[in-house]
Amino acid sequence: MQHTRLATKGKRFSTYCKKILLRLKNVLHMTRSTTSPRSIGFLLFPGFPMACLTSVIEPLRAANEISGATAFTWELIAEQPGPVASSAGIPFGPQSLLADVDAPDYLLLLSAPSVRFADQRTPAHLRRLARHGCTLGAISGGVFPLVRSGAVEGARLSVHWCYEAAFAAEFPDMLQSDEVIETSDRCVTASGAAAAFDLALGFIDTALGPNVATEVACWFQHPMMRKIGVKQSVPAHLTDSIQNDLSPLVSDAIRIFAEDLSNPVSVAGVAKALNVSPRHLERSFKKAAGQNPTTYFRWLRMQAARQIVLYTNDAISDVAAAVGYASTKHFIRHYRAEYGLSPQEDRKRINLYRTEGNRPVPSV
Repeated sequence: MQHTRLATKGKRFSTYCKKILLRLKNVLHMTRSTTSPRSIGFLLFPGFPMACLTSVIEPLRAANEISGATAFTWELIAEQPGPVASSAGIPFGPQSLLADVDAPDYLLLLSAPSVRFADQRTPAHLRRLARHGCTLGAISGGVFPLVRSGAVEGARLSVHWCYEAAFAAEFPDMLQSDEVIETSDRCVTASGAAAAFDLALGFIDTALGPNVATEVACWFQHPMMRKIGVKQSVPAHLTDSIQNDLSPLVSDAIRIFAEDLSNPVSVAGVAKALNVSPRHLERSFKKAAGQNPTTYFRWLRMQAARQIVLYTNDAISDVAAAVGYASTKHFIRHYRAEYGLSPQEDRKRINLYRTEGNRPVPSV
């Protein structure tokens, strides 16, 4: 019995020593690798998603505490003086104005997709920072003002699935990705708040190593960091599943149909592309999603249409054409059946939300 107790204590002491040595190793690594902290600026626009901001800052703060040194610094930046209201209505006071900012290592834009520049000099400021070595980036709806600035032409950008149709309508020549994170030497983008956390873990991994990144993830009980190449999770219509979890046949059918909503493929055409009969495809859809493929495909078109209605000023006839309707009247009837109001009424409702409540369109 005494021998067992001693052995247990010995194991605990050994584990404790390993943890201490690991922490010392992390601190030594920090001392060697970051003589100057990595600086990250957050350019806030009205209606920015608050979760996207804290999902980057909090992991960086934890990394500083774990490493015992200032590996990262950050500041909140705005176009104009005064607090910037988040999507939750909570105001954040900027520490700097964009015009006064020297090039940080990274400048991440956070905004609702419909935001416009309050200062017409902002695009020039962003391009200037990029020329001086700042890596520009965006989280969620921040990709919209980032592209409008003209500073990231030709870059491949991660676009949240909630915004992909609106993004494609406004920027048809830009390369958009359905992956959670896209990075390059000149641009980094993350699709949403959880992706922003993964982006922060990537910064930490690069600066301090995987041990610190793993410990930070565990601090927040965050799943292990998703690397480059991971697809976004998208809900499956009228189910509690995501599209990636549906059967391979159904997932492939959805992918084929969604490739070009302006020229929708028939159920028979999708079945032919997958080398199955239309009847087999219908049975598979009903089993996996509880509905026939025609219903599901119409929902995909309505979902894309609503993004364009809410986040652009495109004419309703153009919206109808963008999702494959030759008849605007037919399109409006399907839109009303899906959302309970016409596209015009839906747009008016969201514009009243903006103007009467002085609030931005809700963002993710």
